[in-house]
Amino acid sequence: MRNFLGRLVLFIAIAGCAAPGPTAGPVEVRPQSAPPTASAPEVALPNREDSLKFAVLGDFGDGSSRQYDVAAMMVKRRATFPFALVALVGDNMYGSQTPRDYDRKFAIPYKPLLDAGVKFYASLGNHDELGQRFYEHFNMEGKRYYSFKAPKEDVRFFAIDSTYLVPEQITWLEAELQRSKEDWKIAYFHHPPYSSGDRHGSDEVVRKTLEPLFVKYNVSVVFNGHDHFYERVKPQQGIAYFIVGSGGKLRRGNIDRGSPLLGSGFDTDNAFFAAEIDGDEMFFNAISRVGKVVDSGVVTRRKPE
Repeated sequence: MRNFLGRLVLFIAIAGCAAPGPTAGPVEVRPQSAPPTASAPEVALPNREDSLKFAVLGDFGDGSSRQYDVAAMMVKRRATFPFALVALVGDNMYGSQTPRDYDRKFAIPYKPLLDAGVKFYASLGNHDELGQRFYEHFNMEGKRYYSFKAPKEDVRFFAIDSTYLVPEQITWLEAELQRSKEDWKIAYFHHPPYSSGDRHGSDEVVRKTLEPLFVKYNVSVVFNGHDHFYERVKPQQGIAYFIVGSGGKLRRGNIDRGSPLLGSGFDTDNAFFAAEIDGDEMFFNAISRVGKVVDSGVVTRRKPE
């Protein structure tokens, strides 16, 4: 509920501000319709030499054995799939956030990745103190929201603070999206515009505030957390949405299996997300705490019509 009224006031103030502009075709997703089986084999990550390889992690920083298990699996997977960066979709730390907590809840479990040169780029969730933006391993450079170009491929990431969607941030986001000429535009933040979660579900204020900009400026993929499970949402307004909210926390059985939004979901164990962009395609695997691929597929980026 942090600053919910502020977000609501913001939506009322800016409703309709994203005027229609040049549109892009819908994103194409070729996923598994269910967890991979013998009759529906998983879509493998190609692991091509010059592709962009990255991971997504959310709702993880509780210092639990499950968090450490997921971290260990990320290290194991990186030995054969050398991802260069990790996008953090918020709730990077639960409870106290002292220097000791930064060690126990981040620096220690992810030390092998940090030592290997993997860059973590954080966004803030509702449990995160604003001081996190100064933590060196989160690479936020003191900013609550920012964008960066990926080291490979024509990709730009946009890290958004969905707890405090103040007008200045929306003005910044529209300018950044408009200025970006990259083929791939990927946004990530904490509160999901679309979710099949029974506990939280879709955040309509966030959706009505941000989605018009995503549609107008050709965003292809959006990553979120907040609901403590993995979900691939059916494409909405031509955009692929994923929830990666079980990096440490887990809310078992919380996915509404009757939801019309649900493309695929996994709420029986923790998971992280691994992806590879090569040209116009993003291959993805959702990987459980014990290393099982629980969802996979290919996203083809949106293109101007």
